Amino acid sequence: ASHLDKQIKVSSPISSSIILDSFPPSQAFFNRSWNPVMVPLLNFLQSTDSFLMLNAYPYYDYRQSNGAISLDYALFKPLAPNKEAVDANTLVHYTNVFDAIVDATYSAMAFLNFTNIPVIVTETGWPSKGDSNEPDATLENANTYNSNLIRHVMNKTGTPKNPGVAVSTYIYELYNEDMKPGPLSEKHWGLFEANGDPVYILRLTGSGSLLSNDTTNQTYCTAKDDADPKMLQAALDWACGPGKVDCSPLLQGKPCYEPDNVIAHATYAFNTYYHRMGKTSDACDFNGVADITTTDPSNEI
Repeated sequence: ASHLDKQIKVSSPISSSIILDSFPPSQAFFNRSWNPVMVPLLNFLQSTDSFLMLNAYPYYDYRQSNGAISLDYALFKPLAPNKEAVDANTLVHYTNVFDAIVDATYSAMAFLNFTNIPVIVTETGWPSKGDSNEPDATLENANTYNSNLIRHVMNKTGTPKNPGVAVSTYIYELYNEDMKPGPLSEKHWGLFEANGDPVYILRLTGSGSLLSNDTTNQTYCTAKDDADPKMLQAALDWACGPGKVDCSPLLQGKPCYEPDNVIAHATYAFNTYYHRMGKTSDACDFNGVADITTTDPSNEI
């Protein structure tokens, strides 16, 4: 025998929705109606040293929580200590929904007396567009979730229940599915459009480079259309001052004076600074009033 069962791992994904009473994570358990499926599956995974594949969607947990889960908590954004979720049974603090879902899965397996099966997250993500009743399915939130997710997973910090145990994770999904039925959000989970254009560029602050879904390497830093004008002007002043961008082309009578508005002028200054700094992701932040894009702003201004 080749003992391939120890070399080639076989598993099957489950949805986190079959986990009941998922917070606090320490008291989570699988929907008992699924026990006739879960117990044999977990026995198989344990006997073959395989892993449980989990599809985890904090977006849906957030949507279905009726306000109990904050958007910042779902998006891995920094929380004040008093805003963190606390497992009352263990006093463990949770700073994001993703970790809580993974730890709830470990607890659900332990409830069935399986304590040594690792979890791999085979699907997770955030939609970039939605219907009118899905206001948090936006480009900004999708970018924030996936960028923060990758940064979190790459830190290999594990979860509060299993610190130091890295959670291998796969983003859902590569391409948008414009023909998929259901709500508009169902069509917009992808990192790329069907034609191969990036939906958005993943950012890792401080990583020194953009993440790999920029296939063209032609990226630009532009001012956000909806940015606060005062913050935008302050960022423009910084770029043309301490940022040492040569903003003389923006003066009246110079080539880049028109259109004479703060968005166009800020885009010129931001993009110049961004390219001078080697197009690192943190060179296009400007206190949140700028975005990285694959569209050349000179074609639009």
